[in-house]
Amino acid sequence: MSESNTPNPSNPLSLVAGDMRQVDAVIARRLSSSVPLIGEVSHYIISAGGKRLRPALLLLVAGALEYRGEQHFNLAAVVEFIHTATLLHDDVVDESTMRRGKPTANESFGNAASVLVGDFLHSRAFQMMVDADSMRVMQILSEATNIIAEGEVQQLINTHNVDLDEAGYLSVIRSKTAKLFEASARLAAVLTEAPAALEEACANYGRSLGTAFQVIDDALDYDGDTTVMGKNIGDDLREGKVTLPLIIAMQRANADDRQMIVDAIEQGSTPHMAHIVQVVKDTGSLEATRAAAALQAQEAIDCLALLPRNAYTDALTTLASQLLARRE
Repeated sequence: MSESNTPNPSNPLSLVAGDMRQVDAVIARRLSSSVPLIGEVSHYIISAGGKRLRPALLLLVAGALEYRGEQHFNLAAVVEFIHTATLLHDDVVDESTMRRGKPTANESFGNAASVLVGDFLHSRAFQMMVDADSMRVMQILSEATNIIAEGEVQQLINTHNVDLDEAGYLSVIRSKTAKLFEASARLAAVLTEAPAALEEACANYGRSLGTAFQVIDDALDYDGDTTVMGKNIGDDLREGKVTLPLIIAMQRANADDRQMIVDAIEQGSTPHMAHIVQVVKDTGSLEATRAAAALQAQEAIDCLALLPRNAYTDALTTLASQLLARRE
């Protein structure tokens, strides 16, 4: 790795803090545009906070595999641009007004600006992919971008669908969320020209980690700290999204409570939100959801057995473990 990183055992991302500053420099440079609004909207959402898990994952895996070049900075920025573009489009589709405690870009700049700047970030990301001069890198990122889009469309189709089961739910989040985690980890392996089995282990780690991340995120929608998350409890239900806590609650609730949840999903109306949240808790749905996330996190950790044992691999293990304690 090209910049010194000081590890903090309680914060696995501290190991790549110096590298993330390099990525931030790439992001700042590649956001430049002759159109001022593009820079304004892009900087607004990129500077809004968050752990930047996807680019950090790429950097951690590159460190674990002892990568010595600098292309990982460029590709980490590409991953962040693709993710940011997705957020911009998601907030328009969901009609969201708050993200991480701040007004969303669409709330501040309008839907049209958000969609178009999202398009700019996608196209800029593809320009940057070319810099890697690798058809394999292009294949991984173009496939990931396409699958993410498919996942977003499938989630839209699933809106207000009370018959969605756990398999259908997992299929969507593996496309919509986990795919970019998977691509991030795989890219690091490709940069180091890792053997096929090692590349697959890295990709599988990313996919399982991303799945665990989203499952926990969906649990927090019914059990999180609103001041920490920067959004309200029950926002997913208000948008008609059927997530694992609701799927399990509908399986376990009595007939009256199940019907109340069904009506809320189908109508997109939540006058009984407090009661629904209590049903989710009383049926043990949150514990079951967290258990499902724990299974995915353990699968991620198991994938690390093929990687060299070093501080970066230890950080990847800690990262998966700490997901289960997320409160934001």
